[in-house]
Amino acid sequence: MMAAMHRRLIASFSRSIPSHNFLSTSTTPTNTMKFLSPLALLALAPPTSAWSTSHRFIRPATILHSYSTASSGEAATESFRVSFNEGDSTISPWHDIPLNGKSEGTFNAVIEIPKMTKAKMEVATKEPNNPIAQDVKKGKLRDYHGPIFWNYGCIPQTWENPNEEHPELKCFGDNDPIDVVEIGSKAIPMGSVCEVKPLGVLAMIDDGELDWKVIAIATDDDLAKEYNDIDDVPDAVKAGIREWFRWYKTPDDKPLNGFGFDEKWLDAKMAREVIGETHEAWKKLRSGEIEAGKLWTGN
Repeated sequence: MMAAMHRRLIASFSRSIPSHNFLSTSTTPTNTMKFLSPLALLALAPPTSAWSTSHRFIRPATILHSYSTASSGEAATESFRVSFNEGDSTISPWHDIPLNGKSEGTFNAVIEIPKMTKAKMEVATKEPNNPIAQDVKKGKLRDYHGPIFWNYGCIPQTWENPNEEHPELKCFGDNDPIDVVEIGSKAIPMGSVCEVKPLGVLAMIDDGELDWKVIAIATDDDLAKEYNDIDDVPDAVKAGIREWFRWYKTPDDKPLNGFGFDEKWLDAKMAREVIGETHEAWKKLRSGEIEAGKLWTGN
């Protein structure tokens, strides 16, 4: 029932705006499918600041376990940080929060960017204890040009190894924890740790680097009962995510992002395999078997 409602909402929204041919990675128009242009979506989305008022304040405790979060510095400035604690100890959301959720086949996700916000927040992989901070490029705080329509974050204890070439895609990892796109019905506050069920994975190639995107659903979301694999997710949702990530850098005169495996979403089994591979890479990073460079690993 929730899935049907999800599809009706998408269809209703799509009908309200003229369709537009998405471009392929070669920038050649395709006539096989018509969707709303991601740039049009950004332009027509409701006005929102980089710091949506509904998400400006951080929850005092995360969803799972005994973790708590604390913010410091002023929001929307380079000084703002969200740190993580367990009891009286400061912990790293990347290294200290476990990979696996409490239920079999689930994983923990650290939410960096709540849905319908624009500030490009991320776990600061090079800072002690890896707090969440707003990304800075060329001395400026980084914002998306329009809101992201899903909750976005990372899976702890994973790492996309920049020293290892993917055997099929022939590109190297992006040196970050693996990203997760949570497609549930509610906005999840920044700094939350939630249990998610992976549904599929997309091999995005950003500036020549492999940047996996895991699509997942929070286990406490009503849609989790209906979504178990990639084929359960409405095509419009899958296409919307892929095209959002294809186009989102173009307002900055950056090229379109590409995707491996013929741009297809891979299934839940493959998503778990990719998570497992990046977890093994993380273990080698954390143990010191792989040189960390500027990354903070707590060693």
